[in-house]
Amino acid sequence: MAFKGRSTAKKTTKPVFKGFKVKEETELMLFLIATFPGKNRNNIKTLLKDKYVEVDNKVQTQFNLPLHPGQTVSIRPKKGSILQSTYKGLSILHEDKYIIVINKTAGFLTKATKKERNKTVIAILLEHVQKTNRNNKVYIVHSLEREMSGVMVFAKSEEIKKELQENWNKTISEAQYSAVVEGKIEKEKDTITSYLVESEASLKVHSSQNPKKGRKAITNFETQKVKKGMSLLKIKLETGRKNQIRVHMQDIKHPVIGDKKYGASIDPIGRLGLHLQKLTFKNPVTDKLVTYEAPIPKVFSSIFK
Repeated sequence: MAFKGRSTAKKTTKPVFKGFKVKEETELMLFLIATFPGKNRNNIKTLLKDKYVEVDNKVQTQFNLPLHPGQTVSIRPKKGSILQSTYKGLSILHEDKYIIVINKTAGFLTKATKKERNKTVIAILLEHVQKTNRNNKVYIVHSLEREMSGVMVFAKSEEIKKELQENWNKTISEAQYSAVVEGKIEKEKDTITSYLVESEASLKVHSSQNPKKGRKAITNFETQKVKKGMSLLKIKLETGRKNQIRVHMQDIKHPVIGDKKYGASIDPIGRLGLHLQKLTFKNPVTDKLVTYEAPIPKVFSSIFK
């Protein structure tokens, strides 16, 4: 959990709608080109011709239709459309010329291994961006483990990837997680601080109070709900170390559910009870703070009903 071929995955067939507010006087074609950078004019003309574009809930095919501030332009992507934003395993929260931000579901690898090459997040996104240009690329900025879910950021160029990775701790303003842990924690709100080091033999991260034995890690948590011998926590990180939350929850003897590697004794939902819910960071191009959120998984909420 550090901040750090073509896919054959099936896409969802559920219609996806995207609505965009008009902020200044313009024409429909110009608005669509500005809203979807990288999409060529022919792609957009096809969407207009095939009646997939709506303005204030009315289908429009006129490319030079005047638009006024306050109007809403909506897109109903056809199956396999270049604007499709939901795939099996992930949904796209944001996309522009420089980055893609997604919500990854649990059970999907970020990148290929010897055993799994096609059904990975990077393969799905690569196929997505190459619909408009076969030379387009996608680069991993940071990873979430297979059984984790939540917000992930990808770059569309190696330069943007390096910019984000090399300045990640300074770039990230807030990283908020939801975690389901075993038991009821005595303190409803607390901060855990230790020094983390990874064992080369076991590839397991260990916690120490000796500054000379690892990298400083700070985890803030607050209990949201308690039920059925489990607690739902809101966690905010001040540092982004590998397996930081998992190790710190083990330290206080309340491991993340489903996390056998770090001391869990129960696995009620068949996955790791850890979700990256919100990420706020500085856009590397505009230098503005942006926030992206992925709702708490329903399987988490169902425990505390």
